[in-house]
Amino acid sequence: MRDIVFTRRSGWIPQVIREDGELKLMLGAGADANHEPRTFTFPIGEAHLAVIREDLARHLLLWSAVLPLCDAAGTRGRLDENAAVALLDPILLSTPADVDAAFGRIQWDRGRLIAHGADIDLLERGQVCAAMRAATEASDGKRVQEHRANRRRAERGQVLGPLDTAILKYTGQYLHGATIPRRTPDAVDPALLPEVMRVIATAELACAGMRIGRDPRRGKHGTDKRDWERMAATAEAAVRRAHPGLVDDAVGTVSFLMCSEAVDRTRSMPMEDDEEAAGDRGESGGSARKTSLSFTDDKDAEKKWLRSHPRTATAEFWEFVGDRYAGNNEVFTIEDEAMGEGIQLHFYADSMARITTAREGEGGADPEYRVEYSLVDGIRGYRKLVSAFVRGGCAALDEHGSWMSDAADLERARRRRDSAG
Repeated sequence: MRDIVFTRRSGWIPQVIREDGELKLMLGAGADANHEPRTFTFPIGEAHLAVIREDLARHLLLWSAVLPLCDAAGTRGRLDENAAVALLDPILLSTPADVDAAFGRIQWDRGRLIAHGADIDLLERGQVCAAMRAATEASDGKRVQEHRANRRRAERGQVLGPLDTAILKYTGQYLHGATIPRRTPDAVDPALLPEVMRVIATAELACAGMRIGRDPRRGKHGTDKRDWERMAATAEAAVRRAHPGLVDDAVGTVSFLMCSEAVDRTRSMPMEDDEEAAGDRGESGGSARKTSLSFTDDKDAEKKWLRSHPRTATAEFWEFVGDRYAGNNEVFTIEDEAMGEGIQLHFYADSMARITTAREGEGGADPEYRVEYSLVDGIRGYRKLVSAFVRGGCAALDEHGSWMSDAADLERARRRRDSAG
């Protein structure tokens, strides 16, 4: 038989119950193996009940001290009742000085007290009883999040000023730095909003005309990491020059906002529009030569493209890459069988080969091919080369890169590039 003897309005603050004639403190904490809340109880006395009834601060302090014991019990272990009972007198019946001393010896849940209004500065100084003078029965979880976020920043040497705080609140990253940034002007003190907008405008002006292109190697919606890094560096440099007093977190959240919005713009466009925005659309118009192309990968998958297809050849090819690319599938080929030429993309090495028919086979003999190699500067370089090939074949690639007929020369060039980078 279980009866509730005392409870506060908040259902989470521990209750006092009477079970089989014995007074016990009952609290919910943690979860079991099925993610259901666990309930713990341990015996208390009438004197403890009297303090719990009359003194919210002591009640909350006891809760804070017991929670680590519940955490130690895990998903199926038993609460250490002896340890829990040993907390009762020192926390509920001792002088404030003795309570402070007790909290200097035990583990306790700081966040629980902060959520219920504890003075953070006094907590930091070990004056837990004084810190709880303004304790509230209502809990404010956001206050705990702010405290934890500021502690993490302090550990990294980041002390926020009013403008830093306003910028982080504007982007929604004040509490959670890993949150995708967004524009939330209503979260900012109106007096600081114009200054925040000047900082944002600085980054926008610096990044005007820049874009983050697609990188199909990172999935259908993948984007170019190098483009991101270029835009982030541009935004950060401009903001630091114009607003040198901002801390790293504030500068970083502005550049993150610029890049995230650029990625959203890219992902909202169909692949054909993305190609056009990148200046890579070249297969339409009078100069186009290709009428039929074959796409293959290192796993012998194949896809055909015909000029009558409603989508561009480059869009179809990059979709093929997005569908098929993997750590063990990093070589893709585009072939124009009618013209006897093709290109092979080596994504694992940032290089490429162009292949042309030097001599047709006669009398059943195999044709002779000319193979030339070139290094490629990331996915943007690949996109330019693919579009140039689709537009004008292997001859159109002459102006893009330095082509080598010896694979050994390519390897030496790669080593020079890697050592220089």
